[in-house]
Amino acid sequence: MSHILERINSPADLTPLTIGEMEQLAVELRRLIIDTVAENGGHLASSLGAVELTLALYKVFRPPQDKVVWDVGHQAYAHKILTGRRDRFSTLRQKGGITGFPRRAESIYDIFGVGHASTSVSAAVGLAAARDISGRGEHVIAVIGDGAMTGGEVFEALNHAGDLKKNLIVILNDNGLSIDGHSGALSDYLSCLRITPEYIRAKHEIEGLIKHIPRIGETVYKTASIIKESVKSAIVPGGLFEELGFRYVGPVDGHNLKLLTEMFTEVSQLDGPILVHVRTKKGKGYMPAEMEPEKFHGVGPFDVISGQIKKKAAPPSYTQVFSDTLRELARENRDIVAITAAMPSGTGLKAFAEEFPDRFFDVGIAEEHAVTMAGGMAAGGVRPVVAIYSSFMQRSYDQIFHDICLQNVPVLLCLDRAGLVGEDGATHHGVFDLSYLRSLPNMTIMAPKDENELRQMLAAAFTYNRPVAIRYPRGAGLGVEIRKELRPVEYGRSERIEIPEVDVAAAPITILAVGSQVDNARQAAMQLKDMGIDTAVVNMRFIKPLDLDLITAVVNNPATKLIVTAEENVLAGGFGSGVLEAIVDLGAAVPVLRFGIGDEFVPNGTQREEREYCGLLPEQMAEKISDRYKKAVGKQL
Repeated sequence: MSHILERINSPADLTPLTIGEMEQLAVELRRLIIDTVAENGGHLASSLGAVELTLALYKVFRPPQDKVVWDVGHQAYAHKILTGRRDRFSTLRQKGGITGFPRRAESIYDIFGVGHASTSVSAAVGLAAARDISGRGEHVIAVIGDGAMTGGEVFEALNHAGDLKKNLIVILNDNGLSIDGHSGALSDYLSCLRITPEYIRAKHEIEGLIKHIPRIGETVYKTASIIKESVKSAIVPGGLFEELGFRYVGPVDGHNLKLLTEMFTEVSQLDGPILVHVRTKKGKGYMPAEMEPEKFHGVGPFDVISGQIKKKAAPPSYTQVFSDTLRELARENRDIVAITAAMPSGTGLKAFAEEFPDRFFDVGIAEEHAVTMAGGMAAGGVRPVVAIYSSFMQRSYDQIFHDICLQNVPVLLCLDRAGLVGEDGATHHGVFDLSYLRSLPNMTIMAPKDENELRQMLAAAFTYNRPVAIRYPRGAGLGVEIRKELRPVEYGRSERIEIPEVDVAAAPITILAVGSQVDNARQAAMQLKDMGIDTAVVNMRFIKPLDLDLITAVVNNPATKLIVTAEENVLAGGFGSGVLEAIVDLGAAVPVLRFGIGDEFVPNGTQREEREYCGLLPEQMAEKISDRYKKAVGKQL
């Protein structure tokens, strides 16, 4: 069998292919995607569903001259392979390899970098406006999934695009799923749409009847806009989009290459904003993914033959501990409700939804609405828990400020995937939350040192009548004993970590650490002990409020020669910044060394590789602390 894919180095190479060859190429693309994701992990089901769509799009249009913006990027693996990255596709999501999402620095074909949902139409409107200002004539196309259509930004962009009336094509890739099953009225609306040629026929018939009314027909036709629009709304399947100013085309079978290429060819000749509704099947071509598209949305390495995920024995994940503990607390407290933004499985709330369906709310990809809704619920007397990945919670910053902290209502924000997340890379690292939350009045911020402490912090949060955020990392816990008894941590208080044979009162170095860095700090202290340097370690627990009594005691201790802070957050405005501010306010002058994320976006790799890149491994910390300590002591002598 001919390997057509070997001859494809750019979208231009698709031009001479027949439909039969394109269909064979679709098979080869799927095989490469499946084999690669089985080794590296990645977003499988969405990319498999968009293969024919991508092929038809790139056969008809001419990127990079024509601008194609992929929303989120979950469905963009075929795009990457067809745009000159076939031979590097095996490095997908690996250190030094190609990223899992479109990235401007990676290819001229990645017109706009993505990784978060619902941004493509806004970016495409901007590209269309720039094109017209510059006097060019290229096509601008946004490809967006139906899951991302639940985000409010999309409708802001559609509304504006319809008003501008610029040439713009929006392709709605409708596979009936986002990451988990859809919720909301828009999903119901899309599921009801069918190909309706009757609309065009009925429209022409009604126009003809009106125009042939003797003497007054033409006048009635010109003035009967209300009647015409009412008829259109009753018949046209895409009435919502037409009302926003778009010409609606579809739905179209997203796996019929002949139909897709013909349709895109026709659409390319039309002016104004156009929305093309394409129906695809998530996981198409790989039966395990077709049967369980949620499982294969974002997946780790798996066995291709069986579809079984390759899992290593590990302690329970932080997400699982959160899920189990929240349900335990909810059984005792009927006021506890849970909210997520299209991520019930990823955040661990799926089990909560099954046990407490009337107390669970999935708002779709609408983080802003989720947070403000939680504020309203808290004002109404219940105790809402909003579980969203740290990187996505960024989208609701104003709502956290205005609708939670300013109102001073008891909403619990649970930020999963805080810190460095691994192969998904810069768009998904949760390394900004301490900085964007710490400045907000009334906010309490906690980070557990291990999975057992996460349980205690969750229990404690419901005893605080105020806004609270708990951030915890992606992946497995440390394997510590998980106590069944829930003993809430004392508000604003830290704890000292025991380091064998270290006298805390006499230790010249104290490491103040939060969250995932507490155990790294403990290991670094053990290594420093082997170097002959006694080091105390404190699990600060609270980023806000800081334990000022502890900080004061360390600063005023005559033995203290160096204070170290450790966090898995950007250094700018994070936990270490808070410690520095506290020391300045105390009027002290103690050398401080901070560990965290520098002023850059961290590239993709494993979590360990990313921590090594940032200098956050215990051995790296120990070496740097030792060097800084020797310099500090030398200056004081």
